[in-house]
Amino acid sequence: QVQLVESGGGLVQAGGSLRLSCAASGRGFSTSPMGWFRQAPGKEREFVAAISRGSTISDYTDSVKGRFTISRDNAKNTVYLQMNSLKPEDTAVYYCAARPQYTVVGRTLGEYVYWGQGTQVTVSS
Repeated sequence: QVQLVESGGGLVQAGGSLRLSCAASGRGFSTSPMGWFRQAPGKEREFVAAISRGSTISDYTDSVKGRFTISRDNAKNTVYLQMNSLKPEDTAVYYCAARPQYTVVGRTLGEYVYWGQGTQVTVSS
């Protein structure tokens, strides 16, 4: 069982930066691929980024490539999402999520088994 708590969201102007953190408790963090998803008002939750257990593989949706960076610190049981050059269309609730232990990186929402409560990111124009 893994519990996830996101933090770091807020209001920022277009072009600004935010760093989201997701702290994990419970067993299995270091052996679980992690992901970030987001959900804008009236839209479905969508994949943003994912990282493998040992940080050797990362994956991004096209709209954030070159602007967002996912990373993790297994010693601190934390995964991060550094967001630069933010745009109004990045406004959403951001969720971190964990896949089952010893699986591979993936984009499919239904394959993530543990979810945080979400943190709001608002980008003003």
